[in-house]
Amino acid sequence: MNKKTLMYLSRCVSAIVARVGRALPLAAVLVLVGCAGYSGSGLQPGVATLADVLALMGSPALAWRDADGSEQLAFPRGPAGTQTFMVFIAPDGRLRARKGVLDTEHFARIEAGRSSQDAVLRLIGPPVAHWTAYFPARNELVWEWRFCDSWNQVARFAVLFDATTGIVRTTQQHQELAGLDGVAPFCGH
Repeated sequence: MNKKTLMYLSRCVSAIVARVGRALPLAAVLVLVGCAGYSGSGLQPGVATLADVLALMGSPALAWRDADGSEQLAFPRGPAGTQTFMVFIAPDGRLRARKGVLDTEHFARIEAGRSSQDAVLRLIGPPVAHWTAYFPARNELVWEWRFCDSWNQVARFAVLFDATTGIVRTTQQHQELAGLDGVAPFCGH
């Protein structure tokens, strides 16, 4: 950014702070409370129930019920967000675990030639719908997710499927370049 742009942004922020005044501490508290609900970080395994999860995190995008009565719920926080949270509910209806799944550990479990679309959905949740693309010449379906990479920069992860079989052909990731300087923005955490 050039000096003129920085000065303009500084004036804008100063004007906003002057207008907000005493409400700023309250706004900060509301943002922090919103973040807890966003990720479910306030939920305690073994204590929180399915009802608690739904009250705090909202409705899941996808849900699976296993033969033993346990459940898995997917809470994607895209397209602007960079995380999907998987919530695991024990057969007794209590929270077993809550995990962020858009990371290299989970991506590495996706195997070319073996993983299916269902397996990918269950591992990392649904892709950003409007980034899904079909390439007829290659008979290829591409799903994409936004995430924070190992350098704490916004990136995209793509899974390329054979459109006929629904089996993974390959995966790839790249930084999400943005702005006038074409640099990947840093994540907010």
